[in-house]
Order: sequence, then structure tokens, then C-alpha cells
Amino acid sequence: MMSTLRNAWKVPELRNRIIFTVLMVAVIRLGNHIPVPGVDAAALTNLAQEGTLFSFYDLMSGGALSSFSIFAMGVVPYINASIIFSLLTIAIPPLEQLSKEGEEGRKKIQKYTRYAAVAIAILQSFGTYNLVVQAGALPGATSMQVFLIILTLTTSSIFLIWLGDQITVRGIGNGISLIIFVNIISRLPQTIIQIKSLVDTDTVNLVEVVLLGAFSLLVFIIVIMATLSERRIPVQYAAKGSNGKMYGGQSTHIPINMNSSGIIAIIFGMSVMQFPATISVFIPNSAFATWVSTSVFSPFAPDTLRYAIVYAILVIFFTWFYTEVTFKPDEMAENIHKSAGFIPGIRPGEPTAIYIQKVLFKVAILGGIFAAFIALTPMGVKNFTQFKNIAFGGTALLIEVGVALDFMRTLESQLVMRHYKGFLK
Repeated sequence: MMSTLRNAWKVPELRNRIIFTVLMVAVIRLGNHIPVPGVDAAALTNLAQEGTLFSFYDLMSGGALSSFSIFAMGVVPYINASIIFSLLTIAIPPLEQLSKEGEEGRKKIQKYTRYAAVAIAILQSFGTYNLVVQAGALPGATSMQVFLIILTLTTSSIFLIWLGDQITVRGIGNGISLIIFVNIISRLPQTIIQIKSLVDTDTVNLVEVVLLGAFSLLVFIIVIMATLSERRIPVQYAAKGSNGKMYGGQSTHIPINMNSSGIIAIIFGMSVMQFPATISVFIPNSAFATWVSTSVFSPFAPDTLRYAIVYAILVIFFTWFYTEVTFKPDEMAENIHKSAGFIPGIRPGEPTAIYIQKVLFKVAILGGIFAAFIALTPMGVKNFTQFKNIAFGGTALLIEVGVALDFMRTLESQLVMRHYKGFLK
């Protein structure tokens, strides 16, 4: 990794891209510390730690929601729009056809996604304003102040999305992913301070801290292995004759990543499980809120065994569902057959599609079990250790590893491209 960074720094164009990326990250972190005027951020701190969706949004925004800075919504509107359009592309034939039209089709879908992100940002800013009012952080607000808050949150989120696009074009890696990565990693110093305070107050001892560190390292290694793991379906292409010579006949494979839909499944499962608790925040004294948090029949009561079981089942289900709608065995089998290819030992056509379907099912279940383990890790740390308020997030670790590996692959591909360019000259 360090050698890759050193080699990239020696290339003037890559050095400029790295500097530009660092400067944009500095702008993002600066905006996270600019508060929205008139809002009592102290009233929102506890709200973001209640185990609802707000805690996840606070993590994705790098703590900007709990401090209610201008970047409080982060790039969450764009993430929601991207997830929506990834599903609509599968469900709506015109969008599906557009996705098959190459680069131009993808650009059009990206444009539609940005338009949807603006609409979602407006709705989410209004919801965030209601959250602030419900928490008592905005007493006696005037109509103009409400308008300014909604306008500030919306424009700041769109500006953040624009910065992400600039990083993608003029920097290194995917800009939106890097913004999320930086926001999550920025919480690390706060976590270290929290652990130190627990040690200072004799809540935990050094042995427990070492064990937590060893467990975190183990989870980190597991995440890396799962992220890099893939099931390879071998494909053999028949040789073709032309002018008395034989061409082709090479062997290749179809890679299916075990963790291709893990993060999406966790987000879906988290949304379903925490949506009732999020609604109960707005009606705290209602019978519904009491049922969600205290009833023995409620599967949404946090930190309970029934909550963990339902959450794990949902994550596995959404992993399978997302894999089913993303990969299409019939099209894959048809494309292999059109290219004069076949899977060794499997007849072309429908048997090939059935075989691919079985492989996808097994990989989806295995990936779902892994994603469920990652999703439930913070609950286990909270319930079985003294680290009650530590922001230990397996989902955050999954995102960080994925973005870091993607960043390094992008950097290495840039180096290889420039190496061959210089060689050809």
C-alpha cells in the first residue's frame, strides 16, 4: 500500500489528483463544524444515540447530525436515490434498457439519480427540521428561520454531492464513497476518548481494552477476507477456425463476490427494524411507542434476543433478494451460449441457467450470514461487555474496508495505465 502511494506521488498528474482529493476532504471536514444558527445541538446529542436510524445517519455524516452542522444530512439523499434507482432499473423496462446502452445510458441514469437526490434532500431536510422541533432544539422558530434551515440543509447536501462528483472526476476514487469513508473514520478519535474515559473511571480495565482491540482486529480481518472472497464459475470458450487457423479456445471464469450486496442488505434490514423506533421518537408518549420499546411481543425492542433474530433473518433475506434481482441467470446463460462458451460439465441453455441460479443462491445465503454477523456485532459488544456507549460498528468497518480497497484498486489501475503509456512511447 505504501509503495503504491509512493509511486503515485512520483507521477505529477496523480500527485495533483491526490492533492485535490485531500483539499476537498478538508473542505468537507470544515463544513461539518459549521453549525446551523439558532439550533440547540445539545438537545440532539442523545437523540442520535437512541439506536434509531438517526444514529446511523449521524455515523454517515461524521457526527454532523448530532452537532447539527450545515452538512447534517451528508450524502444520504444521494445514497437513497441510488438505491431506489438500482431497484427501479430492474423493475422498469425502459430504465433497464437504458442501463444496457453503454456509457450514454449510465450517464442518463446518473442524471435522473441526481434529480431524485434533490427531491429526496428537500423531503429529508423537512423531516430533519421536524426532528429538531420534536427534540426541543428549536424553540420559538419563525417561518423565515424554518425556511432558512430547510434551504441550508438542502443546498449543503447538494453541494456535498457536487463535491463528491468533483473528486470522482478530478481526484482519486469514487467521491461519494470517499466522503462516507472520511466521515466514518473521523469518529475514531471520539471512540478512543470514550474508551479512555471508561478506563479512567475504572469501568473497564486494560485487559478488557486489549481484548476489545483483538476482537476488532479479528473482525477487520474477517471483513477483508469476505470482501475479497469470490465464487468463480469456470467458463470454457470453443476455438474458432479462420483461414486454416484456430482462434480462441481460452478458459475464463465468472466471478461472484460473496459480499456484493452485504451493505445494501444491512441498510434495508436496519431500516425495517428501526423504522418503528424512529416513528416512536415523534410520538414518545403514545401506546405505539410503549409497545415498540417495552412489549414482550414486540420484535422491535432493541437489545433483545427476538430483535437480533428478526434482524438477522431480514439481513439474510435482503441479501438473497438483492442478489436475485441483480444477477440474471437466464441472461448470463444466454450470453455464454452466444459467445460459443459453456460451463464444463453443464449443458448449454436452461441447465446452465439452473446451475448459475443454484450457485447464486448458495453465495447469497453465505453472504447473508456474514452480513448478519457484521450487523449484530455491535449489539453483542454492547450487551456482553462494559463498552456500552462505544461506537463499535461492523457496518462502518464493512464500508471502510470496501472503500479503501476500491481506492487502492483505482490508484493501481492509474499507475498501470500510465506505465504502459510510457512504455508504448
